[in-house]
Amino acid sequence: MTKIAGVCISAGVLILMFLALAVSPIRKHSLTERIIVPSGAAATSRADVKIESRVDRPSVIRFVANPEAMPPVTLRDLDGRPVSSAALAGKVVLLNFWATWCVACRQEIPGMIALQSHYKNDLQIIGVSVDDEPAKAVKQFVAKQAMNYPVVMQNDKLLAAYGSVAVLPTTFVVSPAGRIVQKHSGLVAIEEYDLEIRALLKMPVEARIETVADNGQIFAKNASELPGVDMSMLTPAQKRAALKRMNSEGCTCPCKLTIAECRLNDSKCETSQGLAAKITKSLQTGRVPTT
Repeated sequence: MTKIAGVCISAGVLILMFLALAVSPIRKHSLTERIIVPSGAAATSRADVKIESRVDRPSVIRFVANPEAMPPVTLRDLDGRPVSSAALAGKVVLLNFWATWCVACRQEIPGMIALQSHYKNDLQIIGVSVDDEPAKAVKQFVAKQAMNYPVVMQNDKLLAAYGSVAVLPTTFVVSPAGRIVQKHSGLVAIEEYDLEIRALLKMPVEARIETVADNGQIFAKNASELPGVDMSMLTPAQKRAALKRMNSEGCTCPCKLTIAECRLNDSKCETSQGLAAKITKSLQTGRVPTT
């Protein structure tokens, strides 16, 4: 009888535990959409990009406390359609400066495609090509990559509004109110953009949002400069050529970044500083640097 009573009590406890779980509310985690981009610079297919839900890890989102308004520039995409900043009201905007020859930019494209596909009308990504190639060549690249957001060619109006960019890719993050709240230079994890988009859309994120003063990091007066790189003796054309090379050639230190990205991330790196100096000197003298 004792054994039977013990079994009955155990069964009763299990039943009560099951009922408690069934009627008690399940704790809902704040989820973010994790965009998984396969490794390797050649990943370009939408099928290679997956979006998964996951519980947020502790993180910090930083937006400037005194954001400036997005400059009112009207552009035309590669098909001649107007892309007006006025039509972007109420949306999060990623203004992404890139180039077809930029390896980091090509790595970023699949994630940008996934973001645009996922957030649809709440997000508008605009690619700004800084290529010297004609628009026709860029259009062919865009079609091959199946890029689902408009691409415009950089022009004098954009240069006047946003300045030159020293590192590619460079992305300006614009709030639904039309204010530029962040700027990212170099390759940034797509998941970081995802968190920023969710926060700006007032969606739940388990991340601390901090506001920081804009001391020139968004609209810097010397936006076309890199730390420790003297290009003052170069003509504007030579400077563009130097920046192109620094954004396409890799640093030989263990960082695995481009020369420009390395200078931005580690201004004390003697390797990237030396490589950058060789490039500027070669353009100034008309000689090809030796490695």
